[in-house]
Amino acid sequence: MLTKRHFLFALAVVLLAFAFTYSSQPAEPNEIVIQNFAFEPSTLTVKPGTKVTWVNRDDEPHTATATDKRFNSKTLENGDRFSMEFTQPGIYKYYCALHPKMTGQVIVK
Repeated sequence: MLTKRHFLFALAVVLLAFAFTYSSQPAEPNEIVIQNFAFEPSTLTVKPGTKVTWVNRDDEPHTATATDKRFNSKTLENGDRFSMEFTQPGIYKYYCALHPKMTGQVIVK
């Protein structure tokens, strides 16, 4: 017989599994996930003409801001997206303007 304690434990396990699955969803191709105060992947290599999308899956707002100011997203709240098409080969370094220790780069070659 399932007791109330067993039921609550089972419910907690299911909810934790759901939360873990949602929070660790893999990125789509050419997508950079902002999560746990980090860009994942921190380095993305693409071909010229590729559109890259940043998606914020963190509970805090973030930006994707090029160090040379070639692009700058608005402040991205949880679930918000920002896309940029990279047409020229090069290394595009970026950071979060709200949390400057968060850095990443897109390599176009």
